[in-house]
Amino acid sequence: MRSTTARTAAAALSALAVLLTPTTAHAASSPGDTIALPVRDALAALPVQAEDRTGYERTKFRHWIDADRDGCSTRNEVLLDEAVTAPEQDATCRLTGGSWYSPYDDTYFTAARALDVDHLVPLAEAWDSGASTWTTKEREAYANDLDDARALIAVSAASNRSKADQDPTTWMPPAGGYRCTYATDWITIKTRWNLTIDEAEQTALTNILNDCPNTPVEVTLAR
Repeated sequence: MRSTTARTAAAALSALAVLLTPTTAHAASSPGDTIALPVRDALAALPVQAEDRTGYERTKFRHWIDADRDGCSTRNEVLLDEAVTAPEQDATCRLTGGSWYSPYDDTYFTAARALDVDHLVPLAEAWDSGASTWTTKEREAYANDLDDARALIAVSAASNRSKADQDPTTWMPPAGGYRCTYATDWITIKTRWNLTIDEAEQTALTNILNDCPNTPVEVTLAR
């Protein structure tokens, strides 16, 4: 019989082989599992498929709910979590004071009303990439995803509205120093939610990553 150390080492090697195989890592995993692999491998593992926006309506993604019923909506939960200087909040979770940093445009703000909470992968893009087949509850979970800090991000209203529902083919953050993080997080969220990419998106992300470190990403699968 092999020793406990040998069995542990063999198990670790087996797990690592799965994690670092881009064509099988996601397919071999289930919702709730955590996978880790270099970002370029994560990009290679995303299925490529033409997008289709037929039937999309923003209202099909119910968002800014109060999932834990603590009086704070998803939007305010993100603002509280990402504040550089903590705001004050009253009994209805109205926020006053505080400060925030918008990485999209490398700018600081001192009023919550100046910020939008952005779905890093926009709702319309998620619809195009597979969410059109989801249940209402799955779309609600996506639109209010507080379990992965990369899914929702507080940014300036101006930068968010400039982005709208564009993907990296046509929009990247104005702050050049944030673009590697943005592309990496985009790939991570698409992996988390088992979403597809189209060919132009794949090419754009590949070109961006050519100038970025091959950062290891770790993500817990939602689907």
